[in-house]
Amino acid sequence: MDSIEAFQRRRMALYGWMLATPALILLTLFAFTPTVTTLWQSLFSRGTARRPQQFIGLDNYAALINDPVFWQVATNNLIYAAATIPVSIALALIMALWANARIPARGVVRAAYFTPTMLPMIAAANLWLFFYTPGLGVIDRIAALFGIGATNWLGQPDTALAAVIIVTIWKEAGFFMIFYLAALQTIPPDLREAAIMEGAGRWTYARRILLPLLMPTTLFILVNALINSVKLIDHLFILTKGGPNNASKLLLYWIWETAFAYFDRPMAAALTVMVLIVLGIVAVIQFRALERRIHYR
Repeated sequence: MDSIEAFQRRRMALYGWMLATPALILLTLFAFTPTVTTLWQSLFSRGTARRPQQFIGLDNYAALINDPVFWQVATNNLIYAAATIPVSIALALIMALWANARIPARGVVRAAYFTPTMLPMIAAANLWLFFYTPGLGVIDRIAALFGIGATNWLGQPDTALAAVIIVTIWKEAGFFMIFYLAALQTIPPDLREAAIMEGAGRWTYARRILLPLLMPTTLFILVNALINSVKLIDHLFILTKGGPNNASKLLLYWIWETAFAYFDRPMAAALTVMVLIVLGIVAVIQFRALERRIHYR
C-alpha cells in the first residue's frame, strides 16, 4: 500500500514538473540567464580596441553612487513614479466605476477610455506634440484666449518632466481601467443591495465592501504600474530625449544611452542591476504590506 502511495506521489510530482517545464525554460532563457549575464558584465571595465575589459569588481557601482547625474536621474524617476502610479490607478478606478454604471452609450464610454491604450507610445507622443508645441499647440492656443503667453513645455527644466508625466497618465489609466472593470463585474450585485438595506451609503459601501474586494486587482495593477514607471521610455525619444539638461531623463533611458550612445555596456549593466534590485525590494514590500488587506473571496 505504501509503495502505491509513493508511486502516486512521484507520478503527481512528475506531472507537475512536466506542466512547469515550458515556463521554466522560458524564464531561464529570457529572465534568469540575462539577469546573471548582466550581473557578471557589470563587474568589468569598459573595453576598447587598445585596452580589453578587465575585472574591476564593484567599481562601476561605486562610480554610479558618486555620479551626480545618477542621483538626478534617480530623483526624476522617483518623482515620475510617485506622480504616475497613484494618479493612474485613481483615474482608472473612477473610469471603471463610471463605465460599469448603467449609463447611456456605455460601450462608447468604455471605448473612449480604452482608445489611448491601443495607441503605440510613439504615436501617443507624436500626438501630444500637437498639444505641447510652443505657440501653435492646443494648450498654448487655449492659454492665449486668457492672455497667457506661449510656453515651451518640453524645453524648460521646470515643465519637461511634468509634461512627460501627463502623457504617461493619459496612456496608462485606460489600460488599468480594464482590470478594474473586469473585477467590478465579478462582484455580486447582492452585496450592494444588502448594504443598502442595512442603511449603508455610497461612501460606506465603497470603503467597507467595494475597495476591499478590489484589493487583489489593485495589488496587481500597482506592481504593473511600478514596473511601467521604469520601463516606459518610448515617449522620451519623441518628446524630450531626456532634456533639457537631464531634467526629464529617466533610468531606463539613461541605461539605453549609456549602452548604445556612449558604448559603456558594463556601466549600463550596473545600472540595470541596481534597478532590478530596487524593483525587487519594492515589490516584496508591496506584497507584504498589502497581503493582509487582500480578500481573495
